[in-house]
Amino acid sequence: MSLRLGDDAPNFKAQTSIGDIDFYDYIQDSWVVLYSHPADFTPVCTTELGRTAQLKNEFEKRNVKVLAVSVDSVEDHHKWIKDINETQNTNVDFPLIADKDREVAELYDMIHPNASATATVRSVFVIGPDKKVKLTLTYPASTGRNFDEILRVIDSLQLTANYSVATPADWKHGEDVIVVPAIKTEDIPGKFPKGYTEVKPYLRTTPQPNL
Repeated sequence: MSLRLGDDAPNFKAQTSIGDIDFYDYIQDSWVVLYSHPADFTPVCTTELGRTAQLKNEFEKRNVKVLAVSVDSVEDHHKWIKDINETQNTNVDFPLIADKDREVAELYDMIHPNASATATVRSVFVIGPDKKVKLTLTYPASTGRNFDEILRVIDSLQLTANYSVATPADWKHGEDVIVVPAIKTEDIPGKFPKGYTEVKPYLRTTPQPNL
């Protein structure tokens, strides 16, 4: 069964490029991006892992830990990481999970038989500190992931978790957000002292509250 939003993210133990880990112990109370790769030494994945490493500071300031999954061995992972660091001018220091028996891939439904009977698809899971699945994305093998979008969604999720707001279409960090319908209009001033705009009774906007 595929994981749905709000489901518990399954725990697992695995060998990785930084040593053996227990998923829950490793992530502790962080937000998490867990994403899969069909195999080592593949071109699109090489750019994705490199881009992830380049964005290390962006993930850290959002309290996000990143883990990648590939079905190859730790030995292959270390060889591939050297290639990634060389070609993408970066330093991959986050865990690359060795999922040779496909346990993690099966737990997270990363193998879609109509796409490939054996290889994982490009799945992305954002998991909250409560270990609940907050976002799922699935890309085709030919399309590299958009990490600006992944960071944008994390910003939105964290705003919702902390301030009872939602974000409109194409929202970017720094722009106005939407007050969730559960908050009555008369209660908005007490919760959002920067002010608000009532576009419609059901559409109230306010400046991003954490800036």
